[in-house]
Amino acid sequence: MRTASGESGGGPEPTAAPRVSARGVAALCWSAVALEGYDLVVLGVVLPKLLRDPSWQLTPATASLISSVGLVGVMIGALCVGPLTDRFGRRKLMITTVVLFSVLTLACAASTGPLVFGVLRFLAGLGLGGVLPVAIALVNEASHAKGGSATTTLMTGYHVGAVVTSLLGIVVISVLTWRAMFVIGALPAIALVPLLARYLPESLPLTAEEKASRSPVATLFRGGYLRSSLAFWVTSFMGLLLVYGLNTWLPEIMREAGYELGAALALLLTLNVGAVLGLLLAGRVSDRIGVRTCTLIWFTAAAVFLALLSVRLPGFGVYVSVLMAGVFVFSTQVLVYAYVSHHYPAVGRATALGASSGVGRLGAICGPLVGGALLSAGMAYPWGFYAFAAVAVVGLVAVTFVSKRQPA
Repeated sequence: MRTASGESGGGPEPTAAPRVSARGVAALCWSAVALEGYDLVVLGVVLPKLLRDPSWQLTPATASLISSVGLVGVMIGALCVGPLTDRFGRRKLMITTVVLFSVLTLACAASTGPLVFGVLRFLAGLGLGGVLPVAIALVNEASHAKGGSATTTLMTGYHVGAVVTSLLGIVVISVLTWRAMFVIGALPAIALVPLLARYLPESLPLTAEEKASRSPVATLFRGGYLRSSLAFWVTSFMGLLLVYGLNTWLPEIMREAGYELGAALALLLTLNVGAVLGLLLAGRVSDRIGVRTCTLIWFTAAAVFLALLSVRLPGFGVYVSVLMAGVFVFSTQVLVYAYVSHHYPAVGRATALGASSGVGRLGAICGPLVGGALLSAGMAYPWGFYAFAAVAVVGLVAVTFVSKRQPA
């Protein structure tokens, strides 16, 4: 008989999870990604309160270190969970990662100081980094779609989680203290984990012979995949450098350009509204013209609109310019994830996604550093936007090195 993972064996067939539609799989994975978005953004929401807590004696430098340590955990989690997922199955690793980051997020609520808090954020990052590669692999395998709409729709969950975190922070912290934010972030797992365990399919249709014959990690470097793997890593590095660099420094760069603080913050909101619109648009376009072509167009447009931000536009014009930058900049990386998912065989799909996400996290760490260096040098405006446009061009060039056809 054949098990859910495709292995043959004697004896009674194990009880399989109830069949669920592609939309059901997408909804479960979307919920997990939304929780990830909440937990990745919650630190920024509670930091203003922690910096003013005399018992913690937290400095901006220490806070930055905690943030970076958490991102390192996310990077390691993404790199490690991919191969484990391809070896042991999507369902098991999805449940494991959600449980891991939820339990450790809850533990953050009981932190007694910066050291314990930093360690817990690093450990939680291991689980957070693993959610996305597994979720993308699952939704693309369930949908059987050749475009990127399954991936782009999934990633709206991240932004919803981030928005919910920000809104809850306004109400909860003043009433229940910052610790309640971590409790709230962990509680949904009580409902989600049983649903994942009951309904999530094991979409890894490999025989025991196939799994024994090919290592998930080796798939990235054999059979013509090496060039594509290197290209995807460079592209992901550049894509996440743009996302984190702009989200961190856009308000300050716009203030350097002469805009008032209120307008600068409104432009950051506009940038993220454009991100959501871009995700929805990119999915539809990639379904029609193919994910490779769409990714090339998106990186090109991102470079153009980033360069245009160097022009100080009057009134409503700057909001349109920033909105268009958000439409193309943020969804380029999501299109890369969709491209990776379609490019590699099932045996190495989650590994490839994890490697792309993990290497990309190095760009996420470098993005704020690049923006900060330009600001310190007094070159943030207009050269900051030229620098970010150049990053998008490098990402565009890297995509062209991905093999047009799937290697044998």
